[in-house]
Amino acid sequence: MTQTGPFPQGTITNVSGRAFALRGDDIDTDRIIPARFLKCVSFDALGAQAFADDRKELAGAHPFDQPAHAGASILVVNGNFGCGSSREHAPQALMRWGIRALVGVSFAEIFHGNCLALGIPCATATPEQILQLQDAVSADVSAEWTLDLQSRQCKNEASGSWDVGFDAGALEMLVTGRWDATSQLVARDAELQQTMAALPYLNGF
Repeated sequence: MTQTGPFPQGTITNVSGRAFALRGDDIDTDRIIPARFLKCVSFDALGAQAFADDRKELAGAHPFDQPAHAGASILVVNGNFGCGSSREHAPQALMRWGIRALVGVSFAEIFHGNCLALGIPCATATPEQILQLQDAVSADVSAEWTLDLQSRQCKNEASGSWDVGFDAGALEMLVTGRWDATSQLVARDAELQQTMAALPYLNGF
């Protein structure tokens, strides 16, 4: 199904929406969400603070400040995206800003795992392919793109398609819905209740 709605849920086989590029290698988690915002008691307000320092420095010229990019779902990045500290706030901030999928040269391992836990696919391609894709999404910021996990392509009717790759384990979890721990718990409620009923320390025996 196409991933829609405020937050991912269930199986994720493709993500559709507008796309834009964020250029540069080694963009770390401190740039994605500066450390002073980690004191929050919930993740809800983090979207507005994504790339807060970079955006302030560029005084409105940052891609996340461009009106044409508002509401976009797919972010095309370069190499080693999400490096640095392991803060889970980084993908949380991106998701709450509106990003539902990432396409890049490579992703830091812990960042990739934190994205998977939120149902955010991280697709990869060669540096040359990513540069071409960034140029393509920048040429028409109003175009609709689809990241298709089953065909392993990022595509647009007018611009064509780019072959992308996924970590095999992450791909299997996304397309089967196993990434979604909450839904799995809800689906197995009867089994959980049965197990709880048999636990002596919960039932006084």
